[in-house]
Amino acid sequence: MAAASPSAVAASSPWAGDFVLLSAIWGASFLFMDLATVEFGAVPTAAVRVSIAALFLMPILLKRGLGPQLLRHWRPVFVVGLLNSGIPFALYCFALLTIPTGLSAILNATAPLFGAAVAWLWLNDRLNASRTLGLVIGLLGVVLLAWDKTSLSPSGGASGAAHLLAIGACLLACLCYGTAACFAKRYLMGLPPLLTAAGSQLGAALGLALPALWLWPAHMPGARSWLSLLALGVLCTGLAYILYFRLIEHAGPARALAVTFVVPVFAVLYGVVFLGEHVTTWMVGCAAVIVCGTALSTGLLRLGRRIQPG
Repeated sequence: MAAASPSAVAASSPWAGDFVLLSAIWGASFLFMDLATVEFGAVPTAAVRVSIAALFLMPILLKRGLGPQLLRHWRPVFVVGLLNSGIPFALYCFALLTIPTGLSAILNATAPLFGAAVAWLWLNDRLNASRTLGLVIGLLGVVLLAWDKTSLSPSGGASGAAHLLAIGACLLACLCYGTAACFAKRYLMGLPPLLTAAGSQLGAALGLALPALWLWPAHMPGARSWLSLLALGVLCTGLAYILYFRLIEHAGPARALAVTFVVPVFAVLYGVVFLGEHVTTWMVGCAAVIVCGTALSTGLLRLGRRIQPG
């Protein structure tokens, strides 16, 4: 098994720069969500995040004359917004009330597993023996991580149940991501990334508006929470989703979702530096199992064959 040289990868993967930048930005999103959710709550945090992103992106979309095109495709774009932003953002914010950012980011790395499974069931994307083995390995990594973090032994108790619920929320969010990537591949190919990014955030904001108003905190959150949401909306959502949908367009949904391989590295680093979180050897080992399984399941890594760049 031989790997391609860095120069060859760069030459055949013009999207590599977007890939790394998006990983760093989305790694920071777990930090900002953790800071904001404490005061805002899960659903309001997600709603304000996508609303800020929509306010940031829509003027750019209108200035570039993409308004009529959005009106023609608003239904699938709004569906992607709910599946790829509104619902999973709220689920991750809920999970972060219980589990650390590093763990949630590691679970986020299962998104390509779900993407591969959905593509197989929906888009008839064939799974060979190597990719099927990858699904099994990746899910095994999740089970091992959950076993350790939720204390699934008889002594687990209420704390273990709360952790299990939080982990389940993260996995459900990843299922939403995988479904949204395949949906975008089928119904939104050829649309400008800016249109998909801006329209999806508008759809997510509209979808979360009433639940967020219902669950709005009784006391006004502080400046740190608002600044965290501003960073989430503009940087980690507005700019990030332009990069993400451009990756889907240029590299396909499997490789775009594979950005979650690198996101945990940045998220764990930010959590350790800024939140004082601890990383255990077990977490690192399970993360390695999940990433290896995901790489196999998406076809980015093939057993017994040369790794193809790009």
